Amino acid sequence: MAIKRPNWANKTADMQDYYDHYWGFPVHDDQKLFMMLSLELFQAGLTWQTIWQRRRAFERVFDNFDIKTVANFSGEDINRLCKDETIIRNRRKILAVVNNARIILEMHKAGKTFDSYVWHFVNDQPEQLSLTTDDQLPAKTPASEAMAKQMRKDGFKFVGPTIIYSFMTAVGMVNARLE
Repeated sequence: MAIKRPNWANKTADMQDYYDHYWGFPVHDDQKLFMMLSLELFQAGLTWQTIWQRRRAFERVFDNFDIKTVANFSGEDINRLCKDETIIRNRRKILAVVNNARIILEMHKAGKTFDSYVWHFVNDQPEQLSLTTDDQLPAKTPASEAMAKQMRKDGFKFVGPTIIYSFMTAVGMVNARLE
């Protein structure tokens, strides 16, 4: 049976693969959630296809998004990443990823998970949307605004409501997959 995809997911083979195997499936692993948050913040001002095509490079330079390793990145590590042409070399975004890893690591030290932190914003159940292939997802929602506001209050960086809504749909907190 053919997978029904929204128009954006039919534009390239990369986007088809992303939609078919990654986008919108519930994620509850802290490392994968951290990776998706990081990739989403790198997307700001760019296309998702640009980021997804560089995903392997991001995984390599951020040590597969190992939270403890990234949280311990030094100034030298950040300078090295700013020179790496295989990724997006935006210092503010790189610093945000390191900062966010440090916040998540602090959660872990307090006996909490990033998974429980993010999923509580949707009461641990994906929000269900009914969409057709031509429907556009909103840029943000009241839920993404509330989550972004709390995340900023808790010290996360580069987590505006649009980035957070994209994150929420990517990790299945909002189920916008076509049926």
